[in-house]
Amino acid sequence: MSQIKYADLHCDSVTVSCSGGGNFNLFEGQVSIEKLKKSGCAAQCFALFTEGENAAADFEKFAEYYFTQISVNPEILPVEKFADIKTAENDGKTAAVLTVENLGFLNGDISGVKKLAETGVKMASLVWNNANALGYPNRIVKGGLPEISAREKLGLTALGKDAVEALNDYAIIVDVSHLSDGGVDDVVGISAAPVVASHSNCAAVCNVSRNLTDRQIKKIADKGGVVGLNFCRAFVVPGAIGDDISTGIQKGVSVFESILNHYNHLVKIGGEGVAALGSDFDGISAYDELRDCTKIPELLNFLNLRGVNGGALEKFARLNFYRVFKEVVG
Repeated sequence: MSQIKYADLHCDSVTVSCSGGGNFNLFEGQVSIEKLKKSGCAAQCFALFTEGENAAADFEKFAEYYFTQISVNPEILPVEKFADIKTAENDGKTAAVLTVENLGFLNGDISGVKKLAETGVKMASLVWNNANALGYPNRIVKGGLPEISAREKLGLTALGKDAVEALNDYAIIVDVSHLSDGGVDDVVGISAAPVVASHSNCAAVCNVSRNLTDRQIKKIADKGGVVGLNFCRAFVVPGAIGDDISTGIQKGVSVFESILNHYNHLVKIGGEGVAALGSDFDGISAYDELRDCTKIPELLNFLNLRGVNGGALEKFARLNFYRVFKEVVG
């Protein structure tokens, strides 16, 4: 099989590179300009992640870094509209899509969504692992430790509901990864546009609360959205949380096989149109099978050999995301 182009809905690489004070050309993380080119990446979503008291200032810093680094890289084309993604693909470049993980830095000021749009943000999630003025994460902590499979029923706040409508108004895709069960229900019910889970897997395959229930998958699919499968081993391989990664691999636990199981379950519940890639690179620990983005072609080839081929593989690799991007962003 010739190398298939792909779109990845989530990585933290720009944030990590900026925090380290480095040049993204020379970044040694899981995603870099050189690695994207080698891997055949058609479109990469770069998440600006913020958390804590300096979050608003960090967003400004990360955004400035992003545009500075992208502007000096001829292999990367910043995306404003869907036509830019197609131009990049036709020219053999990688389309760079700016996204935000955790809108807590808005501090309840929903007018800030307009600034996100003006900055060039195309997708945004409402929360990360801690509650904010907009909603709650799917993370319940007792005795100082998270209950891995416990699910949060609380929904969006009134401000969170307003934020969803504002994101719709400014043609920004709403991302429900990390969001509570109640929050996902609220987003799907409120949003006039398709929504995505940029980096989440199937709870029925690996029962952790960061993964989606069948009910949520079906709701996202019925809304015309997509789920980007996360490469974090703890969310992919059942029982992997707490295991030493190398030990797990020695036991014969294949991440590729487990991702195939997640893909098959996604398709069973929501159809071929719901499945996408959402690596979470540079937000997850490295392991050999998917140590960085240059391994994605091997994953796609594995899926192809195991029966995910033709139009189904193209949809999973990039076309499902393209459809949602074009419909929401334009």
